Amino acid sequence: MTELVELRRDAAVAHLTMNAPGSLNALSDAMLAALSTRLSELGADGSIRAIVLKGAGKAFCAGHDLKEMQAGRQAADGGRGYFADLFARCGALMQLIPSLPQPVIAEVHGIATAAGCQLVASCDMAVAAEGTRFGVNGVNIGLFCSTPMVALSRNVPRKMVFEMLTTGEFIEAARARELGLVNRVVPHAELAAETERLAQTVAAKLSVAVRIGKRAFYDQIGLGLSDAYAHTAAVMVENMMERDTDEGICAFIEKRKPDWA
Repeated sequence: MTELVELRRDAAVAHLTMNAPGSLNALSDAMLAALSTRLSELGADGSIRAIVLKGAGKAFCAGHDLKEMQAGRQAADGGRGYFADLFARCGALMQLIPSLPQPVIAEVHGIATAAGCQLVASCDMAVAAEGTRFGVNGVNIGLFCSTPMVALSRNVPRKMVFEMLTTGEFIEAARARELGLVNRVVPHAELAAETERLAQTVAAKLSVAVRIGKRAFYDQIGLGLSDAYAHTAAVMVENMMERDTDEGICAFIEKRKPDWA
């Protein structure tokens, strides 16, 4: 039986593929649950040092499953309870990604719309194929993309985000890179290889340093300047106390490769 989220391991890199091409990998209830389970399991796996997230078929992710959402309206309360639970579960997934110890890289092609664009923005890095389109288009059907804008507004300048939210227009991959939503844009034929190169580069670093650094990166963003420096100084001390950090510095000074445990 085909799994909704497929897992492939390549040494220290885990590849997760959303496998619902018929719905453009929409974030259905089942997809949200499968992604949350897979990511949580990988987060607890010390042998995994980077995670790549991609979509099968013609697109990365088309956002929420609108047919499923409309079915939720049939409840006695008109769907209010279902919708509250749905957006809470989706928000929990988006917050799970930056909380994982490993960097998560989105490998994006086709389209990434609404909650699919939110998913890209929630990942730590993203590589996109030329021709990929990004949008928060809910306003076109009368549903403002309020939850997707949380992650998007933390990646892209606010006036540009507001324009995307209120016009419902797409931006192309090159523009997404200019605005900071994605790191790299490559021809579609090179997408998998370029994402793999980035993932393997990250996976080759000292895992404890990356883990400490990722946590500190997100912790300091919400702090004022002085508090951010105080917090990250304490993190640097923590990092310096690691045996393998000492070994890495000694190896650099002695012009040799580090002997990391």
